[in-house]
Amino acid sequence: MAAKQTERQLVEVFGHDPRDHSSAARTFWQLNACPFIGKECTKFDHTRTICYGTCSVTNAGQEVVICPNRLYENNYEAIRKVGSDVFGDIPFMLFDEYIRTVASGNHQIDCLVALGHNSGKEVKISQLSMDWVIAHISNQQLVEYVGIEVQSIDITGNYRDAWYAARDMRDDIPTSGHGLNWANVHKRLIPQIIRKSLVYSKSLLVKNGLHFIVPEPVYQRFEAIIGANIPLVDRPGKEVIVVHTYDIGSRVEPGKMRTLVLNRELMFDLNEFSKRFISGPNLPTGVALDDKIRSILAVS
Repeated sequence: MAAKQTERQLVEVFGHDPRDHSSAARTFWQLNACPFIGKECTKFDHTRTICYGTCSVTNAGQEVVICPNRLYENNYEAIRKVGSDVFGDIPFMLFDEYIRTVASGNHQIDCLVALGHNSGKEVKISQLSMDWVIAHISNQQLVEYVGIEVQSIDITGNYRDAWYAARDMRDDIPTSGHGLNWANVHKRLIPQIIRKSLVYSKSLLVKNGLHFIVPEPVYQRFEAIIGANIPLVDRPGKEVIVVHTYDIGSRVEPGKMRTLVLNRELMFDLNEFSKRFISGPNLPTGVALDDKIRSILAVS
């Protein structure tokens, strides 16, 4: 029987359908390996003895990426796209490739170098950690750079029973008990985007503002706070946020993995985004707050 649309299910574990019993899929289970970054999966339980490897789940009928590594498929294609969009047709390198190139004696290279997850070091300044920086290097000079923030959504509750059923290759996988921490959108994610965008906008070497890579369902929660009608701009700039939203593509045959699909690409003014977060169209009114407190206290 097909699952009801509102039921919560595991969608991808170690990059594959949880009901995929093929040797290709089970190899990643046995290795506790992430197929998207080519390294050990980082999603362990609190005892560090069980590697859950869960990439995406369903929530309210939507398939939602819960691990940012899922957004790095095809050798960081989403990151490379930003480099191409901003700088054009310039060779793109992860940090280790850049080091090998320089070590070979090629010091006059013109290239893009990505600093971030599994590529050199994350750039940290004060209490901010920048997910990714793509630097344009020419003749050993830093010419320009652009920042990228990559976010998924944190999970709450647990999916232990569903995960064990998938691990044991049972066809009947129970409904998951997970939830998603949507409160983090306004508590952490939006403030983070604003603060980092402000830092980039004040750089002398940044001409294009922050690029934000995020699952489409997560960005829809952004819109619930700032409004879906935020005015768009037609070109990037220092004080422009560029949003790239992604969905998981169509289901595939056993042994294969679904691909990411670019859903939307939006550009809007950082100041407008900040203003809407503070006092946007979906901010509750003071009267609503009054009524809520009265109802809790059962007074008039």
